[in-house]
Amino acid sequence: MEHEPFRFYDNRQKYLLFVTTCDEKWVVAQRVKREIEHLRPVPPSLGVFDAGMGDGTVLSHVLRNLHAKFLTVPFYVVGKEISLEDVRMSLDKMADRLFEHPQMVIVVTNLMYREAPWLTLDSGDPAQINWHEVALKGSTASEFARGIRDVYPILADGWKVRNSTKSTNLVYERPSVLVLYRSDQRFAVDPIIPKCGEPVRPYDLTIVSQPYQARASAEFKAHRVLAPLTRALAPRGRLILVQSYGNDPGLEIINNVWPDESPFQHGRHSLIDLIKRELGTEARQFEFHADPEDKYLFRYHMQVLPTEILNTIGTSTLLAAWNAATYVAQIEDYRLMEAISQGTYLDATSEVLHKHGGMWFNDESFVIVREDD
Repeated sequence: MEHEPFRFYDNRQKYLLFVTTCDEKWVVAQRVKREIEHLRPVPPSLGVFDAGMGDGTVLSHVLRNLHAKFLTVPFYVVGKEISLEDVRMSLDKMADRLFEHPQMVIVVTNLMYREAPWLTLDSGDPAQINWHEVALKGSTASEFARGIRDVYPILADGWKVRNSTKSTNLVYERPSVLVLYRSDQRFAVDPIIPKCGEPVRPYDLTIVSQPYQARASAEFKAHRVLAPLTRALAPRGRLILVQSYGNDPGLEIINNVWPDESPFQHGRHSLIDLIKRELGTEARQFEFHADPEDKYLFRYHMQVLPTEILNTIGTSTLLAAWNAATYVAQIEDYRLMEAISQGTYLDATSEVLHKHGGMWFNDESFVIVREDD
């Protein structure tokens, strides 16, 4: 039987349940915080690129940490996101950031990974880009939030998507860029406001958290995502990648149902080798850090009260754990339906939760640093 192409990132319900029951976003932000200590921005701004904003939780936490470290440095922040709902959720979190850190320019775009850092198209024709610049009026977070809400019609028009003819991914129907800043800071941030068709500064910090489907080929990950983002680093700029690692209770649940399932095929070392090959002689301009293991592997948890695990585990807890495990492993919907119809999936989940007294997942990371000119 033929099945529809699996588009993992389309399922909002699974995503939102995972985000609200697991603390991965916060833990990833804490991992990124370690890299902030090494940043050495130069005028006129500190550049941040988020290669997949999601709901904006990681970015908002990172911006808080950057503000604490660089209180008076202007920020130039670019976020790539193809999902209209995620863009809305992310921008809802930016009103408070603009209030606390006034000298900040926030850019969101639906361009591809190889285009987004430079806010330009492969074709080189800037006239094709749906480009909007909005100066938010007011001086309070409430006023900025209202101004952000007012740009939603722009988002609805610019973030239409279609199925890619080459993969199961969604791609933009109309390439779009939205630039936001505080109108009362226009003079101060003028040097860092990007202009359509003009060169864009490289980035001091690039966050690449779960940017692709786990089962995508390693060549795709290196060629289409990681090498282009590496090239966009400024001197002394740092790229941190985070991806699922496995070897945890979540994968144990998966293997209880599908014994041969092995979703995380491309570890950090193999990806680094492919990125170096993709960069060619350019690779000499970068340092690659992935060891020791205890520094680059970390754990996040599903948030469960201890009393929920001690005796009989409630159905809602089991369903949340099952959702988290299958979301992280990116199991296709038709396989989920088959497992659910057999009725043993909750028993498999309960067994693992009792065994470990809870639920956690392992992520791995690596860091790429461009050498100082």
